[in-house]
Amino acid sequence: MIFSTLGRYFFTRYIVTAFWFLLGVSAIIMLADFSETTRKLSGLTDYSVLGALAMTLMRLPLILQQTIPTLSLFIGMTVLIALNRRYELVVTRAAGISVWQFMFPFIVGSFLLGLFTILVINPVGAWGQRESVSMEADWRQSSNRAKASKFVPWIRQISDDEDVIIGAKSYKDQGAELIDVVVFHFDKGGAVTMRQDARTAKLENGYWLLTDVLENRPGEIPARKVTEQVRTNLKQEYLQESVSQPENVAFLDLSRKIEISRSFGISTKALETQFHSLLSLPILLVAMTLIAATVSLKFSRFAQSRSMILGGIVSGFVLYVVSVLVKAFGSSGAIPPFVAVWIPVVVATAVGATILLHQEDG
Repeated sequence: MIFSTLGRYFFTRYIVTAFWFLLGVSAIIMLADFSETTRKLSGLTDYSVLGALAMTLMRLPLILQQTIPTLSLFIGMTVLIALNRRYELVVTRAAGISVWQFMFPFIVGSFLLGLFTILVINPVGAWGQRESVSMEADWRQSSNRAKASKFVPWIRQISDDEDVIIGAKSYKDQGAELIDVVVFHFDKGGAVTMRQDARTAKLENGYWLLTDVLENRPGEIPARKVTEQVRTNLKQEYLQESVSQPENVAFLDLSRKIEISRSFGISTKALETQFHSLLSLPILLVAMTLIAATVSLKFSRFAQSRSMILGGIVSGFVLYVVSVLVKAFGSSGAIPPFVAVWIPVVVATAVGATILLHQEDG
């Protein structure tokens, strides 16, 4: 069907509709994110309109990727309802073509949209997110207004019988340079022996180089030092893995990241969940298209109420929310990542196909 004239026509209609949906949603995202970026960062020293626009453009693909499952539902409903209202599907049915035949171009279109998302939008979005975070950190550092970031973990290192915990508000160079740093030193008994507050901490070969340091020791007057060194056995590769967020890693790099994280003993549940989530995305979009078909194919011919369309939207929304919720369980390790991601997708696809079979084939 996909290679016939009618199949190519349906496929083209789907791709064109998808293009306009993506373009429209991208414009809305650009407007909203640019306004929010301007509101948050306009007071910084290095802020500029062009810089904020560049930051918004870099974040756009990652935000757009999160809307793709819902968009595929609306794309499918829009195309099918438009074809029905112009009686094109009626003529197609009258020619003896079954629903599974003329739905095949739309299924292929949604599957290709999923592949485009994981092979093009996702890598660009991962790169853009890393660059935008780094740019924002530079702006805040130059203005001495570093903001707490959920991306920076507390780092604990034990070397030479000394227990050290390091925290920061932001970072650059994939964790190799920390900004607004606090370092706690503990003795063997677990008592705090010293606290160091530094403007930056850069990981060198075998030590952290602290700059603009304020040292506090119990019972002593705080001392200010230009630089100070804290010995460490951490490697930059370890920090890169420990601060990496799954959404900031491109799909093609996830397998390598998982193996490297395992070699360092870092939990890989979040990375595995992200990998399976992206891998299942084309099937999820197919499921969304099938759900769209269940409420759109007979709309014009039988004058079904708008509640059917609303039901399809609610069903797709519930599927997306359940997928995100179960994905969170998979990232935390409460559910195996493979099960957490694939079960909702498989169930949704089966439900959509079952409803179509019941409606069209009795």
